[in-house]
Amino acid sequence: MTISIAVLTIQCLIPHCTSLKQKRSAIRPLLSRLHREFNISAAEVDQLDSHTSAVIACACLSNNPDHSRQLLQKALDFIAQNFRDFELIEENIEFF
Repeated sequence: MTISIAVLTIQCLIPHCTSLKQKRSAIRPLLSRLHREFNISAAEVDQLDSHTSAVIACACLSNNPDHSRQLLQKALDFIAQNFRDFELIEENIEFF
């Protein structure tokens, strides 16, 4: 059996945030919705000390790389449609 690990990395701006507390209160609902809606792991992994930018990583395991890619693409589309206060700068899907 072959296991595919897929990781989606998203660099984004959150221009309305003026403090780290405000940024974390904006990111927390995003991370929980991704986990609840898509059953994937999600976390803020970089730019932790910046109040206007963030790097979010999402990961999933599957025996089918195409399924992983489709799931992470749906998660990315979900963010773009439902979290409009996040400006997506760069996104990347990698397989391990």
